[in-house]
Amino acid sequence: MPDLTNLTHLSDLESLRQSYAKGELRRADLDPNPFQQFSLWLQKALDCQLKEPYAMTLATASRSGRPSARTVLLRQFDKDGAVFYSNYDSHKGEDLAENPFGEILFFWAELEQQVRISGRVEKLCESDSTSYFHKRPHKSQLAACASIPQSGVIADREVLEQRFVQLNEQYPVGSDVPKPEFWGGYRLIPDTFEFWQGRQSRLHDRLQYRLQESDCLTEKKWVIERLMP
Repeated sequence: MPDLTNLTHLSDLESLRQSYAKGELRRADLDPNPFQQFSLWLQKALDCQLKEPYAMTLATASRSGRPSARTVLLRQFDKDGAVFYSNYDSHKGEDLAENPFGEILFFWAELEQQVRISGRVEKLCESDSTSYFHKRPHKSQLAACASIPQSGVIADREVLEQRFVQLNEQYPVGSDVPKPEFWGGYRLIPDTFEFWQGRQSRLHDRLQYRLQESDCLTEKKWVIERLMP
């Protein structure tokens, strides 16, 4: 059995408390369009110069329902959804190939705010993925090529670093790094948004936008509901 005696200093976690008192969220405060509401909150986080407020937790699940989560970066958000990029052969890529639904979560501790967005996930077209790939810094392009297979087991870090050096020699700065076929973008198409504002006494505000089914394929109606904290 492992020796856990050095973990005794973590026993006081139960006593730690944080009071939330920076704001409130009322139904009247919300824009009727959840895409616009999210844009307003994200812009506020950017204006407050939070560190990487566009970083988000992406949760996926395998065909059998086993969940996994990791942090990725939001790279585009518009009326069509939230865009991020990844290796298609990664763990997340395998999950999305088997079960094309996901949820992204933003937590801005300094603002005591959280946003959850869930929906179906689809791949971007190849041209959009290629366009973005070549906008990335040169070393980021090389790193995407070097990480084969992403999430795969390697003997040590030297394997990765040697691969990176080889690619840097093959494609020096100023050269055109070809986008790997296994790398590209995804778009999460929302059907649910939840906006959370921390409140005192754990009586948090939670307001949800839920996409209501409509016979008209061109019309989307969002129902706003308050949830128990």
